[in-house]
Amino acid sequence: MEHLEHANNQELLSHLAGAPVAHVLMEHYGGLTGLAQASFDELQTVKGIGQSKAAAIKSAFLLAQRLTREVGPEPPLLDTPERIADLLREANRVHTVEHFQVVLLNTRRRLLRVLDLSQGTLDTILVSPAQVFRAAILAHAACLALVHNHPSGDPTPSEADIRVTRDLIRAGHLLKIEVLDHIILGRRTEERPVDFVSLRTLGYFGPC
Repeated sequence: MEHLEHANNQELLSHLAGAPVAHVLMEHYGGLTGLAQASFDELQTVKGIGQSKAAAIKSAFLLAQRLTREVGPEPPLLDTPERIADLLREANRVHTVEHFQVVLLNTRRRLLRVLDLSQGTLDTILVSPAQVFRAAILAHAACLALVHNHPSGDPTPSEADIRVTRDLIRAGHLLKIEVLDHIILGRRTEERPVDFVSLRTLGYFGPC
C-alpha cells in the first residue's frame, strides 16, 4: 500500500466511497474542507452515498482531528504562534461559524488543556473575561493563549477581535495570568501562504 502515500485526495477518497462517488464528492464540495464541513445527513443526499459510506467519510475526518489532539507522555510545548496554530488548525478547519478556544499552559508553556468556550455567527463571537479566566483558574494555568477561527478564510483581525484581546490582556494582568497571544486561524491561498495571524506579532500586545 505504499502507493497510497502518493495518491491525490480523490484517489484516497475512492478507497472509502468508490471512484465514481469520490469524483462526485470532490466536484460537489470543491475540496476536503467543504467535504469535512458536510453533515452526516447532507452526505447522504449525494448520489451513491448511503449510511455506511457517509459514516466512513465522517469517521475518517474525526480520526484525523483526534490524531492532531493526541498527546504523548510529555505535553506539547506551545511557545510560538506556529506551534499553537499547528495544534488547533485541523479542529477549526471544519467550523462554519467562529469558535473561540483558550489554550491553557503551565509555567513551562506546555499544554494543560484546550477549552472550546463559545461559538458565534459567521463573523462574530462573544466571549467574556469571566469565562476565560474562570477556566484558567480552575486548571491552575500559569498563562494562556487565545485562538479563534475566521470561517471566511481571511485571518485579518477585526476591530472586535482587537478590542476583546485588549480586554483580556488587562484582565490577565489583574489576575496574574498572562495572555501570551491571540491566534486567528484562516485558510491558505496562493496570495496568502500563511493561514493564521498572531496579534502579538502584529504588535497588539506591546513589548514582549
